[in-house]
Amino acid sequence: MPTEISVKANANDTVTAILYPAAKKNRIGATIILGHGAGANQLSSFMTLFAEGLSQRGLDAMTFNFVYTEHERGAPDPKAKLEACYRGVIDAALKHKKLEGNQLIIGGKSMGGRIASQVAAEACEQNETLASQINGLVFLGYPLHPPGNPAKLRVDHLPHIKMPMLFVQGTRDSLGAVEEISPFIKKLKLPATIFAIEGGDHSFKAPKKFGLTQAEIYENAMDRIVEWVTEIRG
Repeated sequence: MPTEISVKANANDTVTAILYPAAKKNRIGATIILGHGAGANQLSSFMTLFAEGLSQRGLDAMTFNFVYTEHERGAPDPKAKLEACYRGVIDAALKHKKLEGNQLIIGGKSMGGRIASQVAAEACEQNETLASQINGLVFLGYPLHPPGNPAKLRVDHLPHIKMPMLFVQGTRDSLGAVEEISPFIKKLKLPATIFAIEGGDHSFKAPKKFGLTQAEIYENAMDRIVEWVTEIRG
């Protein structure tokens, strides 16, 4: 059963996180933290679908609210506040008794994944202890650029990340399609893999002409995430 956890996000704020324990029959021994996108909180259908699906596949999954969504505000917090909150959730996951000994994967949907990447990049540059605790990153639709503004790229920090990365990305993603992101992975020599969702938009929704039901698209993505986590564990 999912359980709520109170997390200290910074000196003044606490947020709610939800732990979805891994199914015991196929527990992998890894925790995945997923931050939500800019426009919805951790209880969105997308976030609960992936958290529940990954936990059923053996990952201990944790979602959380950023401070602004915890307080039901519409505009995202400043960068530093978003990153501090994510670090607070990482700390809570590392200290949680049920997650002891797990490897740690961080990431999330859109903005949540981007903030995870910024936290990881900074850790690799300035916080060796935190960097050693993060085993990989999973992006559920990495926002390479804002909608309609492909010139404003969010890639400068990515080369600092030393952990393996998995980009789960749609081929029709308006914030960064597979064909947009692939050249940067190659050019920047990132330790990254792409799982392409044919016809998928920023939330992996694809027209029926691409041959899969929406449920199959989500199932395949979750299967690939678990497979990738198993691969990087060795």
